[in-house]
Amino acid sequence: MNTLTGEQRKQLIEEIIQQHTDGEITLGMAVRRLRLEVTGFDQETFAHMCGISTRALYQLETDKANPTLRTVESILRKFGLRIGLMSTQPTGKLRTAALNAPEIATRSVSRGTKPNRK
Repeated sequence: MNTLTGEQRKQLIEEIIQQHTDGEITLGMAVRRLRLEVTGFDQETFAHMCGISTRALYQLETDKANPTLRTVESILRKFGLRIGLMSTQPTGKLRTAALNAPEIATRSVSRGTKPNRK
């Protein structure tokens, strides 16, 4: 395990969360950073701690997997984290601009009618 103080560990976790929230890193990249930088464990040890296979952890970290919520939860719990919901709406000035943007007109087809085909 890395020799970080509790405060350093907390700050590192917050930094990784923020990078993931901002879209700078993927879920897999975040999990890999958490594993390596916070715990220092190898994949085999960490996978065993989480109750998942080493292969499942490898695939998740390399963004080649479609993990279940249970798998992600088992990993995040080790860092005092949980899966949650967050808004995809931009904040601040960008949000105001997006809300005031003109709507794009879309054409919908009524049920039972045939769309024009070429």
